[in-house]
Amino acid sequence: MAEHKHGEMDTSVQEATFDGFVKFTIRTVIAILVAVIVLALLGA
Repeated sequence: MAEHKHGEMDTSVQEATFDGFVKFTIRTVIAILVAVIVLALLGA
C-alpha cells in the first residue's frame, strides 16, 4: 500500500463539482425568493 502524503492529491474535479453545486444552489434559492415575492405582490 502506498504511503499517504498530505497535500499531494489532485482535487480539481472535486472543487469544480462543489463550485457547480454552490452556483446551482444559489440560483435555485434566488428563483424561489423571486417566486415568493411575485406571489406575495399578486396576492395569490
